[in-house]
Amino acid sequence: AYLLVCVASGEALLIDAANDPERLSDLVGSGAGRPALQTIVTTHQHADHWQALGATAGAFGAKTVAHPDDAAPLPVPPDVLVEHGDTVSVGDCELEIIHLRGHTPGSIALLYRDPTGSPHLFTGDSLFPGGVGKTTSPENFTSLIDDVSQRIFDYLPDGTWFYPGHGDDSTLGEHRSHLAEWRARGW
Repeated sequence: AYLLVCVASGEALLIDAANDPERLSDLVGSGAGRPALQTIVTTHQHADHWQALGATAGAFGAKTVAHPDDAAPLPVPPDVLVEHGDTVSVGDCELEIIHLRGHTPGSIALLYRDPTGSPHLFTGDSLFPGGVGKTTSPENFTSLIDDVSQRIFDYLPDGTWFYPGHGDDSTLGEHRSHLAEWRARGW
């Protein structure tokens, strides 16, 4: 789970209410200075990314967001459905939705273009240091590697930081030269 806070407004957006609503509540904080959690975005339909969605959305009164192709399995029907190229706001900041088909039909990444620094990309389970996410067929793998290549690596600079749903963050520049290797190995 990632908590993004707009420093100008104090509004917050949570990416993947993955598990443990108490811990997510602690992440948001308490008291007068805590950010106002307005939005929870689910990157894809796998349960390890939404187990605390109902409890967290209910506790904070946050609206929920997901891609329509992954909405049905979620425990809370999304308040907002997003498609590739849409934006989601958190205070004065906008995050661009990038649809990455293959890990699941409706997997999305969220891109924040920091006006004073490098872009930041939250990739769910579609991109990790070392390769793309797990797929269940050769067709799904081809779809995912094509989307990651065209919609991420062809679109964003090397200095873009990316944050996967599990594990360490990295930059696109550290992995760009491995795209052909990932495609050839098939995972």
